[in-house]
Amino acid sequence: MLRFNFRRQISNSTGIYRRKLHSGLEDAGPMASRLKSRSVVRFSGPDTIKFLQGLLTNDVRKFGESSGEKSSTVPTPNMPSVSTPPMYAALLTPQGRFLYDFFLYRPTRPDEKLDRTGSGPGSDPGRDGSVELFADVDVSVLDELLETLKKYRLRSKVDIENVAEEFSCWQRYGRNLSESSSVGWGGGVDRAGESTASGNKYGWQWYEDPRLDCLGYRSIFPSDTTPPLVEADKETDESNYLLWRLEHGVAEGSAEIPKGEAIPLEYNFVGLNAISFDKGCYVGQELIARTHHRGVIRKRLIPLRFTDSNGKEVNQKIAAGAEVVESGSGKKVGTVSTALGSRGMGVMRVEEAFKGSTELMVNGSEDVKVEAIKPSWWPAEWFQENQSGVASA
Repeated sequence: MLRFNFRRQISNSTGIYRRKLHSGLEDAGPMASRLKSRSVVRFSGPDTIKFLQGLLTNDVRKFGESSGEKSSTVPTPNMPSVSTPPMYAALLTPQGRFLYDFFLYRPTRPDEKLDRTGSGPGSDPGRDGSVELFADVDVSVLDELLETLKKYRLRSKVDIENVAEEFSCWQRYGRNLSESSSVGWGGGVDRAGESTASGNKYGWQWYEDPRLDCLGYRSIFPSDTTPPLVEADKETDESNYLLWRLEHGVAEGSAEIPKGEAIPLEYNFVGLNAISFDKGCYVGQELIARTHHRGVIRKRLIPLRFTDSNGKEVNQKIAAGAEVVESGSGKKVGTVSTALGSRGMGVMRVEEAFKGSTELMVNGSEDVKVEAIKPSWWPAEWFQENQSGVASA
């Protein structure tokens, strides 16, 4: 699927975009956050791929194929020479509305590394065709998600376990990130004498975020360890990761993507590499395919900035659910879905949001003006070429 390379685009972007980033993170160096808003679920069993393939929006069959992405120069007892990149996907209602999002990881199989002595290939992965996958999911809906998955399981040979106590989710982000997709708990000796497929603390690694390059690196690591490249002075609160996503207009989890209501295409799931249009049927597929092939998405999730009449940023005045309207006509343009400080994002009518002559404000708070910011990673077909990059209030 298409991957949008933000790092390449930002160096060629206009000054408009960089001037409009005022959260304090625009020049921040590498940061890492433990994502307490996320939890980890493990899937295992011979029907794992088939089970998830019929449920999720992305093509999970890729995890059943041989690894093909280079991650290390040479294999070791901890790190393989190739690895399977993670995948972003969603589970929808039968009507095609968002329910839950998933970051899926396939741990390295024993035969993809050296054995514990380092003298030969690892053991055979097994003859039952069993596959093990881990999913990074929204902790606030964990119990409900597990119940939903088990309802769909029926007679499928797949075990679904909550392993939140064993693993934690992490994100590395910010500017000037070093290449870290090949960095993990690798080394010449596997001190635990265990394979990564057993979920021990050696062998887990950072991966490029499967959604966008600008979001950095993501992975899951054992809860009793600090991931590689995370020094004490670089670990920061998860709220900074939220600000980073707000700047780029990327929602995550059921708290930011209304469960049972949100239309995935309006939340830019195609641009976030979360949907495959070639995989065949899955729950809610009909609405997604019909809307996509119709070719017109009039509303999208857009980054927002809140200011006063003098252009100075205002903090903590806007809450999720606030309406954004045209100041002259009072016509509704969209709704704020998430806000933190002077930054936010909301589902907006694209044409009105980026109309250069349009003045936007928060309904009921006329002193709060709104700027809609066009993300640099958006493909050209999502907006008209002659539209301004920012619609200012």
